Amino acid sequence: MIKILKYLFCQMALLIAGALLALATPARAGDPPIAIAVAEFDYFDSSGEATNQEAQHQARLKAFARDIRADLAQSGRYRIVNLACTQNPCSAGESDPKELLESARRAGAELLLYGGIHKMSTLIQFARAQVVDLKADRLVFDRQLSFRGDSDESWRRAEQFLAQDLNSHNFEH
Repeated sequence: MIKILKYLFCQMALLIAGALLALATPARAGDPPIAIAVAEFDYFDSSGEATNQEAQHQARLKAFARDIRADLAQSGRYRIVNLACTQNPCSAGESDPKELLESARRAGAELLLYGGIHKMSTLIQFARAQVVDLKADRLVFDRQLSFRGDSDESWRRAEQFLAQDLNSHNFEH
């Protein structure tokens, strides 16, 4: 049993070390930042809670998109470009897909990030994020993550995790 625990601990340590190394690896010198458009995220609540939390969820949703943009820009790997959609919010769930893609292309984006959050219960939420390479016209990133809680802190941790994942991903451009 102790050997198994040591083995699992070593494997976990190697995974963490690899993730930290990937996060610490900056873009190669001379590489221009990748132009990325970040759509607003959609929200769906199927928790059935009696309390109306729509205002809090909308505020957290706006903060989630704002913070992911800021974290990606701060990394130096990305240059955020603004979407101009006729539909508000400018999200995958509310916009015509062709219009969303064309808006990102017109803005000069190479990548388009979009997604949503689903509150399944009081304790569990899921976030889904996808990135489309606009030049290759194909999906190049598809993540689903779960997070516990429905607080500003739990949403921020989920956003930070997603930003780290995107910053460690090697998008060719």
